[in-house]
Amino acid sequence: MASVEERLAALEAQVARMAGAHPETDVTPEDVFWALGGLKQRIPADGAGAVLYTGAVRTGDRNYDWQYSATVDDLLDDDWAVLAGTLTALAHPVRLRLLREVLGGRHGTAELAELDGIGTTGQLHHHLRQLAAAGWLRSGARGRYDIPPERVVPLLAILTAARR
Repeated sequence: MASVEERLAALEAQVARMAGAHPETDVTPEDVFWALGGLKQRIPADGAGAVLYTGAVRTGDRNYDWQYSATVDDLLDDDWAVLAGTLTALAHPVRLRLLREVLGGRHGTAELAELDGIGTTGQLHHHLRQLAAAGWLRSGARGRYDIPPERVVPLLAILTAARR
């Protein structure tokens, strides 16, 4: 069990977050929501709102700078059923691990096959095909895979949204 001091510090941090302060970084609420403020300035006052996600990701020698926004009206008008295949491809622990490993620098099929818990070579290829078909992976020459640059930030945004 946590000490009284640890529990008190956790409660103080929670109250500070609820009040909009950030004692760890000494950042004001206005600074924290700079992207939200910018988005609100760009959406029509009579619309239902908008969603924005953006990211600057550095992995090894690669840089991914990306942003995307959509209006709530457009999102609600879309056919969400067509997204099921893209989301289903992510709904497997082995596929998520493969994506993490590829983003971390393992690009070759042989490198990926060496990982514990991936399964047989046939199972590995099945998972890679599923991810490639959904657009999460792109296959290159000689059994090398990469995450398309335009998918890195969306993947990390989905993972961020799935956290509890």
